[in-house]
Amino acid sequence: MCGISGYINAARNQDERELTLTVLRMASTLHHRGPDDVGTWVDPVAGVAFGHRRLSILDLSSLGHQPMESACGRYVTTFNGEIYNFRALRQELEGWGHRFRGHSDTEVMLAALSQWGVESAVRRLNGMFAIALWDRETRLLHLVRDRMGEKPLYYGWMGKHFVFASELKAIRTHPQFDRAIDRGAVALFLRHNYIPAPYSIYTGIAKLPAGSIATIAPDPAVAPHVRPYWTVRGAAAQGQSHPFRGTEEEAIETLDDLLRDAVKIRMESDVPLGAFLSGGIDSSTVVALMQAQSSRPVQTFSIGFHEAEYNEAHHAKAVAEHLRTAHTELYVSPAEAMNVIPKLPALYDEPFADASQIPTYLVCELTRRHVTVALSGDAGDELFAGYNQYRWALRFWSHVSEVPSVLRTLLANGVTGLDPESWERGLRLVGPLLPARFRRRGNGHTLHTLAEMARADSPETMYRTIVSHWHDPASLVIGAAEPRTALTDRDQWGDIPDVIQKLMYVDMMMYLPDDILVKVDRASMAVSLEARVPFLDHRLVEFAWQLPVQMKLRQGQGKWILRRVLDRYVPAALLDRPKMGFGVPIDSWLRGPMKEWAETLLEEKRLRDQGFLEPGPIKRKWEEHCSGSYNWKGQLWVVLMFQAWLDHVQNDAPMVAER
Repeated sequence: MCGISGYINAARNQDERELTLTVLRMASTLHHRGPDDVGTWVDPVAGVAFGHRRLSILDLSSLGHQPMESACGRYVTTFNGEIYNFRALRQELEGWGHRFRGHSDTEVMLAALSQWGVESAVRRLNGMFAIALWDRETRLLHLVRDRMGEKPLYYGWMGKHFVFASELKAIRTHPQFDRAIDRGAVALFLRHNYIPAPYSIYTGIAKLPAGSIATIAPDPAVAPHVRPYWTVRGAAAQGQSHPFRGTEEEAIETLDDLLRDAVKIRMESDVPLGAFLSGGIDSSTVVALMQAQSSRPVQTFSIGFHEAEYNEAHHAKAVAEHLRTAHTELYVSPAEAMNVIPKLPALYDEPFADASQIPTYLVCELTRRHVTVALSGDAGDELFAGYNQYRWALRFWSHVSEVPSVLRTLLANGVTGLDPESWERGLRLVGPLLPARFRRRGNGHTLHTLAEMARADSPETMYRTIVSHWHDPASLVIGAAEPRTALTDRDQWGDIPDVIQKLMYVDMMMYLPDDILVKVDRASMAVSLEARVPFLDHRLVEFAWQLPVQMKLRQGQGKWILRRVLDRYVPAALLDRPKMGFGVPIDSWLRGPMKEWAETLLEEKRLRDQGFLEPGPIKRKWEEHCSGSYNWKGQLWVVLMFQAWLDHVQNDAPMVAER
């Protein structure tokens, strides 16, 4: 795992020393991603500079040093990630006459590119990667990102300089960086807790979408040519047109075999390796398959909280004892968890507000004390219908979709014609006549949310309401227009008839790459830990799309087929419990030990002076939350994370507030 950076100076007016110093400054900001080695490569004639920070995992010798040139001399790369099938590719390439100096996957990747060309070679790679490749023959730069978006890659033109990097902090050090904030991206952030690709927090800087190649000519008048080499949409369509035809037992056996191999090839490492273990279905499956293929106890790690409603450590310990892993757990106090919060703006580089970022960082920090590589159970929910909201959405849509849309709209308009506070007052008046569940605080806001869901003309539109933190963020962000995403752009929707599969598809397009994988990448890389995700093996993703939804969701329970695989290794009694999130008590912290910090960031004059957010709605929610009238932790946390990030970058240097 590494950090990459670089740029093209289309004016070609810098000498070798200037190019080297600039790209070295960029690379130096990524020291946490690669503390073991630093490298640069420049071509003053072409105006190209590559930087690299290395976390040594495979071939710890100098023969793995990057940037690296291909044996044929045509290509130069700076590469972040791992190619898990590099041994099989190396054997095939040796049959074509290639010879190798070292044992790194980077050298094998360059040989594959030389042999088959960029697009053909990339399709052969099984791994997680962000690749920058300079073609000396065509004088073109290629940027490549792995299929599911595990490794980050930002890029864009700044004047006559084209820049790219693993993280925005490297791009911010480039002398041409202008720091204009994209208000539309801020609106997306307030809705989703994250900024979905291809957008970033800065205008003119984009995220390369997962499964894509961008080709850049050294001319700012020519837009980067971005095209997919693999898509979730294509995998879903292929799975729908070629469904699995075997029996349930055969499907379980096939999934077991695929998972076993996905885990096996991700255990390749020349440094100590372990796994995160929460005691849930996904991480327990990964650890069980690791232990089944290991001659020694696998090192596993979990953190616990003293608050019972947030603690899963005892479940993880029980699974670890059954599998006989070498288990390490750490119980964290509220103070220790809150100490992470000041680090978050620098760690994530752009606003990010999934509160599980806090425990994720803590478990990565614990794990890094013992190993350099850790396998993770992420993505099981998206592949096998694990989220509770899928079931809620299915039940709701199955009822409301039977009502004519005109009538639904009329009813929804009637509900939203009264503001939530008026509904609250009315419900209080008739409260003694209502069942207890209708006398709870917040039902006025719940009615508004249900009305918006009922007004939806598709499952995707309904789901957007479910996953939104602020339902009209463009009205909260001054001067913003919310850009289109996979949830709002019908051209991106897959032709998927099943409601559950539709929602899983949308999550694979947005929530998985732009929330879950961002969280895991930044938290692990902040402590120089490589995290690997077996569930994201593309063979496994493609097989999951071939399975009927009945093998994923059955009798109201998700991950049916994955549970059957795990039954072979771990007794169901150790795992039979309601799903828990990986969370922390943000709501009570905001009313208690974090109240002063939050009030400072949300102060009305501060918001007005900054000119990004309307203070009124934020002030109302803050007062309601502090009084205990409502729990607005989600809406407030996303605003606080934007404010904390803004504070961080404004203290770093002046900021342009684009209008």
